Order: sequence, then structure tokens, then C-alpha cells
Amino acid sequence: MEHITAKVSCFARAYHLKNNKTCVFCDDVSETLLGNDYRVIADNLKQGASFFLPDFSGSSDDALRLITERQLAPSVLARSAFCENALENEISLGTKQYVIFASGFDTWGIRNSKRSISVFELDLPAMIKDKNARIASANCISSSVFVPCNLSDTAWIYALEQSGFDKKSKVFGSLLGISYYLDSAEFSSLLKNISRIFTEGSALCFDYPMKNGGKETQINSKLASGAGEPMKSEYTYGEIEKLLSDTGFLIYEHLDSKEATDRFFTKYNASNPKHPMYAPEGVGYCLAVKKNF
Repeated sequence: MEHITAKVSCFARAYHLKNNKTCVFCDDVSETLLGNDYRVIADNLKQGASFFLPDFSGSSDDALRLITERQLAPSVLARSAFCENALENEISLGTKQYVIFASGFDTWGIRNSKRSISVFELDLPAMIKDKNARIASANCISSSVFVPCNLSDTAWIYALEQSGFDKKSKVFGSLLGISYYLDSAEFSSLLKNISRIFTEGSALCFDYPMKNGGKETQINSKLASGAGEPMKSEYTYGEIEKLLSDTGFLIYEHLDSKEATDRFFTKYNASNPKHPMYAPEGVGYCLAVKKNF
């Protein structure tokens, strides 16, 4: 199954909404976008329950819920909620452009009701082709401008500019789930290139693996390696702060696992005491702002 990491993230969002009345993050398009792959992923997770839950005894549906809510969903929901909360704030302050780097199966362009903001989705050509086919098949409409590119090649900057991006206008950028798969030099290079086209005051939101991560992070790393997408790096807060400073950004807001749990999971946990969720240990959530040199 191609694009497995993007599909599993989309599945986690879909499953969460489908099975809960009180949600950490509500994505009412994700299941539709996945189509039959929703069932395929659910079946595969059930069959692989022993990997996630070696001592589990119960039904396959119960196993699926535990796998999704303990392992797959927390990091996806936390980073999505963190990002879109920050995005809404930036829009209220006048930001008119939103760039989603390595957008995968992100659905904001479909859910977006704020047509005054320009949305650009960057990803590999095959990923974008797949996504557009799913959008058409589901009879959905996206407000996004899709920019096929490879972020490891600086040609993406030209492609974005040719798609209508305005370098003189403030922008909000989403870089979710990407830092894990780049080594520090690659991540630094990407940040430098983003800094080149982000005007002063623009914001960039991302999550990153912190050193000495918890059990969930370790399992996710094994899953990523099995999918041919190995995780390459970990950072301390100080290392991230320096990396951002060196590439033209300052940290505006930062959450660790406890802070993310308190902010995004409190209402859900109060409504679901039998199935609590917590933001995974070993993941940091960062909102950075382009500074003026």
C-alpha cells in the first residue's frame, strides 16, 4: 500500500471522529478521502495486534481501538490541533496564505470555509496525483493549489512562486510530521529555504522528535522503518532553538507532551474516562516566527 504513513495518519483522524462524540480534533473528511483504504488499514491493524499489544486478550475491535488511541492517534491529533489552532489565530490577525509542506492526506483545503486565504499544498507528484484522484472520486472540492515537487530540491521554491505564492505577504506554514524523516543537516537546509521565501512575521508550525522519547515514539519509529520511511533524528529543545535561530526563526510557542495533553486532551479524557489519551512522550510541538535580521 503506497503512501502508508500519510494513510495511517489520515486513518487515525478518521477513526477518532467516527468513534467519539467528544474529539481532540475533528476531521470530517478523512474517512471519505481514504475510501476503501479505511477498511484495509483497520483490518491490517487488527491482524497485527500482537505487535502493538503482545499481552492483549479481547476482541479484534477492542484491539483496534487500543492500537489507534494509544499508539497511532495521539501524536497525529495533538499536532493537528496545535497547528490548526495556531492557523486560526494567524488568519484572525490577517494572514492570507497557508502553505502545507508535505501535505499528504491533510484535509484542511477541503474543510476550509475561509475562501479569502490562499492554500498551497506541496508534496511529491505521485502523492498529489493520488490525492486529487481521491478528491474527485469522493465528489469533494478543495480550495488548495497543488504544487508537485520534491522538498529536497530547491526547485520547489520556483514551483511555489509560479503557483501564485506572494513572497511579500505574510504566510502560515505547516511542516507536520516531516522532521522525523530528515537528518539535522537536511532539516536545517529545508528551514533555510523556507526562510528565504517567508517574509518577516510569518509563522511556521511543526512537531519534532525529542531525545529520550517514550514507548509510543519507539514503536512509531519501528513502523516507519518497516514502511521504508526510517526516522533519522532527535533533538533537545536547545538544539531546536539554535537550529531555528540559525535559519531565521524564533520560537514563539512550544509544548511538550504534558502541556499538549493538558491543552488538547482534557475535554476528551473527561468524556472518555475508560479510554484516556495522552500526547506521546518524546514529541515537541513548536510554533516559530520569521525574525528580521
